[in-house]
Amino acid sequence: MALNYIWIAFFLIAFVIALVKLIFLGDTDSFKVVVDSLFSSSQSAVMDIALPLIGYMAFWLGVMNIGEKAGAIRFLSRIVGPFFRRIFPEIPADHPAHGNILMSFSANLLGLLNAATPLGLKAMDSMQEVNPNKEEASNAQIMFLVLLTSGMQLLPVTIIAQRAILHAKDPTDIFIPCIIATYASAVVGMIAVAIKQKIKLFDGVIIAWLGGITLIITLMVWGMTHYLSKEQISTVSKVVSNFLLLSIPVAFVFGGLIKKINVFEAFIDGAKSGFETCVKIIPYLVGMLVGIAVFKSCGALGYMNDGLRWAVSKAGLDTRFVDAMPVAYLKPLSGSGSRAMMINTMQTYGTDSFAGRLGCVFNGSADTTFYIVALYFGSVGIKKIRYAIPYGLLADLAGIIAAIFVTYLFFG
Repeated sequence: MALNYIWIAFFLIAFVIALVKLIFLGDTDSFKVVVDSLFSSSQSAVMDIALPLIGYMAFWLGVMNIGEKAGAIRFLSRIVGPFFRRIFPEIPADHPAHGNILMSFSANLLGLLNAATPLGLKAMDSMQEVNPNKEEASNAQIMFLVLLTSGMQLLPVTIIAQRAILHAKDPTDIFIPCIIATYASAVVGMIAVAIKQKIKLFDGVIIAWLGGITLIITLMVWGMTHYLSKEQISTVSKVVSNFLLLSIPVAFVFGGLIKKINVFEAFIDGAKSGFETCVKIIPYLVGMLVGIAVFKSCGALGYMNDGLRWAVSKAGLDTRFVDAMPVAYLKPLSGSGSRAMMINTMQTYGTDSFAGRLGCVFNGSADTTFYIVALYFGSVGIKKIRYAIPYGLLADLAGIIAAIFVTYLFFG
């Protein structure tokens, strides 16, 4: 029901604000702006997102089917099984869902954007197989979604690249703050959902895995910042990302060859479901993106920021972080919108300004909660999302708060 009320609120708020602008401010274009955004966003949902996604889905679902036939997914399931059995207790121990979830998280962590969405949708579909109520999100699916909305990514390549384009003195200076903020988002989201689902967090396996991941991230950040120049960091991230992106299908194909399966036939069988999945998600994409577009175009975000600036000022606190807050407002709603606002913030206040850097850290601290919920749940026909959005937004909020603190710490 939460998504239902939020979607209704988008339209009601947009209508009221447009009406107030027309009556009290004489803005005769107020409704036109909102209506234009409605039509453009509905077209963009299909032409710019759903149609290009068909190709990605067809390829990666074909590759994943090869991996399943070759036994690679089941092998990955055994590796992560001890940890995943504890945070996804509803999924059977040897179910391929564990391997699919690992592949999805790995793609997100490494910034393999073209692979992340198809692999995530495949993971969601595999979890749906063991979901007893097909129209209601299971505990495992909610945990998965909340972790995805944390936007955990070790290499924020696109943010660094955009800073370089805008001539930042050191485009990579937001690297460590982004890692810290997104990790805080992921940990808070996981702990909150675990408490809600009564998962025992003080378990030796969970503590060992979280401790190991924390150590790896710390060592990676320390090593890259102490031993590599900014140009070398960019080169390493580019080479590693593309190497892994090609290694996955090559490894699966080789595994299929060893197992003596018909690799191409397995690929075609898996790829066929790519088109079907994309057709399923179009209504969900159109509905969510149109609602977000009318909310943005009416000017509601600007009014929110003005109110926040007034409150912060009255409290006697530093207001510099408010200049970057539109990026944080948009991040749960729209990935492209938050990127555009990040660029606008850097252009308005300066690439190396406090607001410019904070906007980048905001953009790297979480992911698009509403879009992810609509896309992933829509792909498997889930209508009752339970507490997925509140807990996803809680993870986003943790990332935002961490981003503000860490940016003051590094650049304040």
